[in-house]
Amino acid sequence: MNVMARTRCVPVFLAGAAFLGPLLAACSYAPTGWTAEAPPRPVVISGAGDIAAVVERYRTLLGPDNGGEPGSKPTGRREINWDKVPDEFAAPNFLPGDFFNAPKAPRARGAHFSTPGRGVQVSARRDNPTGTAVRFGHINPTYTGIFKTFSEERLFSPIGSNVVEMTFYVPGTGTPALTRGFGAVYTDVDLERTHFEYFDKDGKSLGSFSVPIANNGLSFLGAIFERPVVARVRIEYGTVALGPDDSPNNDVSVMDDFIYGEPQAVAPAKVSPAVTEPLRLNSCEARGAFMDALFVVALTV
Repeated sequence: MNVMARTRCVPVFLAGAAFLGPLLAACSYAPTGWTAEAPPRPVVISGAGDIAAVVERYRTLLGPDNGGEPGSKPTGRREINWDKVPDEFAAPNFLPGDFFNAPKAPRARGAHFSTPGRGVQVSARRDNPTGTAVRFGHINPTYTGIFKTFSEERLFSPIGSNVVEMTFYVPGTGTPALTRGFGAVYTDVDLERTHFEYFDKDGKSLGSFSVPIANNGLSFLGAIFERPVVARVRIEYGTVALGPDDSPNNDVSVMDDFIYGEPQAVAPAKVSPAVTEPLRLNSCEARGAFMDALFVVALTV
């Protein structure tokens, strides 16, 4: 009886396979609709040398300056120029990473800084009480001659590293935020290694862009996206941390003004309500189900 059952099963199975062959050939079982979403493409504004017009163009594209008031505005920009940082938070001292995200004006700018180095620092002003050399001359005396300023008189740099991470928050709060873009003034960029890399709220890169070269001069780089998508910017300064003389082997560079779009709160993820719908099969799924049914018939005949 078992032998007969197996014998009768074979013709049915073969007939099913022969019948389904042309149908299955027309089906593709590769996932459809699975395409990697391309990151949004920004408008990039850059220049070197006399950068005043380039910087003004970037400001205009972002909108009006919202100053240092807490809370988000619907449009506009924020700026940091370092010049009003108190002496106790400037060289030779370190700047707290959250200095420009204080809960009150004028320091509510929605910016937080971190570095894998020792900390971030703002250069000393001329008449500072400790007699610290200006433009990071306390680290290397040659720097006062090569580092120029866009807005007098202080500059900004990481210490012990050439990398800074800038993360955005709703100004004056701990609420993560997104911005349309970020731009900044660099001084003494000698190589194309100096760049910005922008990241979205999920840590996905939105692109990396090199800063124009201007040996012993000023450069500007800024990117603007159509909508707020930037949660963090990785800023790389030259090729080495401050310390050695500037040379073909060691490109040292620092920064002046930061300009960025108004930080907007990250919108909560949308959760679609559960909907019960009748089962619908496309043509390939129907053919697969039919094939399974034939196998069951063949095994039970």
